[in-house]
Amino acid sequence: MTARLDPGVRPEAMEAMAAGTICARAGRSQREMREWAETYPGLFSAKPFDAALYSTLSLAMAFGGPWFTAERLRMANKTSLWAFGLDWLVDYVATSPAEVADIARRCLDVAAGGPPVPGDDLTRMLAGIRDELASSPAFPELGPIWRDELERMLDGMLAEWRWKSDKVTPTFEEYLGNADNLGFSFVFAAHWIHVTGQGAVADVGPLREAGRAVQRVIRLLNDLGTYERDVAWGDLNVLLLDIGRAEVERRIAELAARSRELVAPLREAHPELAGYMERQMDFCAGFYQVGDYWGAL
Repeated sequence: MTARLDPGVRPEAMEAMAAGTICARAGRSQREMREWAETYPGLFSAKPFDAALYSTLSLAMAFGGPWFTAERLRMANKTSLWAFGLDWLVDYVATSPAEVADIARRCLDVAAGGPPVPGDDLTRMLAGIRDELASSPAFPELGPIWRDELERMLDGMLAEWRWKSDKVTPTFEEYLGNADNLGFSFVFAAHWIHVTGQGAVADVGPLREAGRAVQRVIRLLNDLGTYERDVAWGDLNVLLLDIGRAEVERRIAELAARSRELVAPLREAHPELAGYMERQMDFCAGFYQVGDYWGAL
């Protein structure tokens, strides 16, 4: 049964209706995430992968692109969840840079078309993502970009691991320059492939530049919101560098303004992708004021 309300209903009610639709789509995505978690228990059985993680992650994707159906958000959801599993293995399971390098090698082999490693849920899930993306008509053109973003993310994770292992404190610019370890651009590439039709690939350079600018903003927003957890878990955080919160907030404002400048020219040709990038940035600005995705250790 579909509810029908008087078209003259107050704007606040219309906003609530829109939010209800978005949350319903997020609910469908959350159930799908739970199915993936059950399919790949080697990735998602640790305690921090709690119900709230699946809920908030699916809500982030749904509110970031309210014009997308749950199916069209499928690869953004699946790839972002996989990235959380990767992050867990790299940051909290691996005990040396050599282990991280081996994780990276296995992932890149699979992304290039190789088979998953037997008994390894990380590469098994990645192979499934790769095969789904390969069915898109945009994959011949955008597949190499997805693989490049994966390599950038893995390189960024390894760089951060080495900083921690060698007890090296990077400069702010070095830290920000390593924002690929966040994985936003990698997830965006998968989403881009999934929602783009044949012959519709254009403005590749400007879209990637805008996505990377948004990624830097989200990297810093994440750090401001997760400082206490990062300290408790032994993670690197921008506030552990020689820079205060006020200065980080100032830089976020500058970087966000630059991101909007890069997104604006893309709106006419790529309204959905441009809107998704900017809304992801704005969603994170609100989300990290209050919460975090990870559950407790």
